[in-house]
Amino acid sequence: MLFADTTLAARIEGTVTSLLVDFVAAATRRRPAVDPRCWSIAGGAAALAGPGSPFNKLGGLGVGTDADVALDEGTLGAAEAEFARRGVPLQVELASLAPPSLAATFMRRGYRLTGCEHVLGRALSPGERFPEATGVTVTQGTPDRFAPWLDAVLEGFAVPDGSSAAPPEDFPREVLMTELTDVHTLTGFTAWEATRAGGLAGGASLRVSDGVAQLYGAATLPAHRRHGVQTALLHARLREAAALGADLATVTTQPGSKSQHNAQRQGFELLYSRTVLTLGA
Repeated sequence: MLFADTTLAARIEGTVTSLLVDFVAAATRRRPAVDPRCWSIAGGAAALAGPGSPFNKLGGLGVGTDADVALDEGTLGAAEAEFARRGVPLQVELASLAPPSLAATFMRRGYRLTGCEHVLGRALSPGERFPEATGVTVTQGTPDRFAPWLDAVLEGFAVPDGSSAAPPEDFPREVLMTELTDVHTLTGFTAWEATRAGGLAGGASLRVSDGVAQLYGAATLPAHRRHGVQTALLHARLREAAALGADLATVTTQPGSKSQHNAQRQGFELLYSRTVLTLGA
């Protein structure tokens, strides 16, 4: 059993911080005219990646030693001002293991509760075996296959499965296309595609950082749902992560969603939640 103490949570939240920092760097290289920005706040990072970006958020903060998570309200205020100047709501994803004083500070500054998400984890062992899928083939994507992979993932995202207790955030297709293209230029990211009945059935992403395998963006085309595609994508990525030496896999889901149900069936445990607080929404 995994026990989600502050040490484990700090490790997981640290991967969130590094992703936000790395993504802003990638966006700066690829789209300098957008003028992406990043601020270090309470051990986390506030990323302003561009208009409508799902990476416009403050995440990874508040878990660790007192020195690491001390909140500099001056830096926070500078980030808030820039977000406001560009007309972008600042969203904070705050782990439940963070000090309650942080949530109190955000509420005092006018943030309001807008959502919640669950962080699940699963231990990985070297050489661990995972079942091979029946009727579904999963392979790691290649550059020449990125365009059809991207189309499949975006189509899957566009048609939710209707099983979530709360709807996921809705981003325009063109924004997600740009963001997914940028994120897959980052070190440690790989794309995975599933085929079934002779056609592309879905796709997903994997990032391995600091021994943590982060599972992102699994989507199944509507015609292929309820046929084991999500499970096949999950097992293939876990198999690869274990081979790369990761000892922990994580996934973030909407509470009560089909994705959470599938993850828990595959040995993931609910570690902690994140409260979503938003300023300027």
